Amino acid sequence: MALLKPLLLTAALAAATPGLAHVSVDPGEAGTGAYQALRFRVGHGCGTAATTALRIETPAGLASARPQPKLGWTLTIEKDGARVSALVWRGELPADQFDEFAVLAKLPAEPGVLYFPTVQTCGGDESQWTQIPDPGETGLSHPAPSLRVLPAAAVSETPQH
Repeated sequence: MALLKPLLLTAALAAATPGLAHVSVDPGEAGTGAYQALRFRVGHGCGTAATTALRIETPAGLASARPQPKLGWTLTIEKDGARVSALVWRGELPADQFDEFAVLAKLPAEPGVLYFPTVQTCGGDESQWTQIPDPGETGLSHPAPSLRVLPAAAVSETPQH
């Protein structure tokens, strides 16, 4: 039994690894009305190809979105009127490396879930992390990064690590 536990743990971690392959946002939750630094994490390229662009659509509920430039990458800010509608970084991230793309966002005053449909380009290939779940739906193959916006009091009561 002592040998079986490490094998089961290894198998469980191996099975969980594909779920970590998508583009994610950190933190996963924040308080209403806050200015929050969001880090969009790209875990790897598309197969063996390097990531050459990352396009993140910003939800209409954001009061503002200010991207952080990255050395060696070009940045395009797409707008719909005065509102930032998407951010596009172009550069090169080798397939066997990860990186983070940061945005300072002003969160809405109302709680809810914000989705950031994201397209990762790797040369001629794309991974579209754009799926938005229906209520109660889980297990999407290409989920859009999401941020839970909680009442500010609920966030301030959460223990910090």
